[in-house]
Amino acid sequence: QFLYFIGTLHARQMPLPDDIKPGDVMHAKADEPSPLEGVAAASHDPFALFSEWFAIAQRSELNDPNAMAISTVSPEGRPSVRMVLLKEHSPKGFTFFTNYESRKGGELLGTKWASLCFHWKTLGRQVRVEGRAVPVSSEAGDAYWVTRGRESQLGAWASQQSRELPSRQVFLDRIAELEAKYPPGTPIPRPPYWSGFTVVPDRIEFWVSLPARWHDRVVFQRTVDGSGNAADEFACGEWSTTRLYP
Repeated sequence: QFLYFIGTLHARQMPLPDDIKPGDVMHAKADEPSPLEGVAAASHDPFALFSEWFAIAQRSELNDPNAMAISTVSPEGRPSVRMVLLKEHSPKGFTFFTNYESRKGGELLGTKWASLCFHWKTLGRQVRVEGRAVPVSSEAGDAYWVTRGRESQLGAWASQQSRELPSRQVFLDRIAELEAKYPPGTPIPRPPYWSGFTVVPDRIEFWVSLPARWHDRVVFQRTVDGSGNAADEFACGEWSTTRLYP
C-alpha cells in the first residue's frame, strides 16, 4: 500500500507506515466501513476519538499534522481565518499560543468565540470544533514559553503582530537590538501580551471522505456554561451524537 503525493512536476509514492491501515487513508473502497461506523449509535468521547485520529495524522501527514485553521469574528460580525498550530489537547479543550495584540487575539478576547478546522488530506479526514476561547493561565503561558527556541522568543518580542511594518529591515533591526539585550545564555522573559487560548468546545464534527462524495459526518454537541474564566471552570453538559447528511 502506498500514499501518493502530487508534486509540481510529478507524483511520488511513499510506503505507508506499518501501523497505518489502508482504511485509514483517503479514498477508501466503497465496500470498506467508514471509520465513523457505529459512532453515532453509541456513547463515545469526542476527545478520545480526536486523540485517535490525531495520532494517526501524526504518523502519516508530511507537514504539520497539528496545523489548524482558526476563525474569529470582529464585533461587527466580520470573520477572518488563519492557520495556527495546536499545542495541547485534552478533555478541557484545544490550546494554541499567540500574540494577544494580534487581530485574532483581540477578537478572541472581545467576542470569546472561535471555530477550528483540522484537515488531513492524506487520511481524507477532517475535524471541526466550535466553542468558547479562554486565555490560559500565566503559569501555562510561562511553561510553554520556555520550550520555544531562542529565535522564536526574540521574534515574539520583536513583532508588533498585525500592525503596519515600514520595511522588513525595521523588523530585523528590532531583533538585532533584542539579541544585544539578551546575549546567548540569558533567559528571555515571556512578553506580557503573548500567551495562549484554550477553545472549550460545545460542538465537534468528524468528517470522513468516501467515494462518490458519499462522505460520512458525525457531530458531537453539548451545552457549555460560558460564565467561567478558565477552561476548567466551565460547567459542561453531556455529549449527544448525531449523524449528518454529506
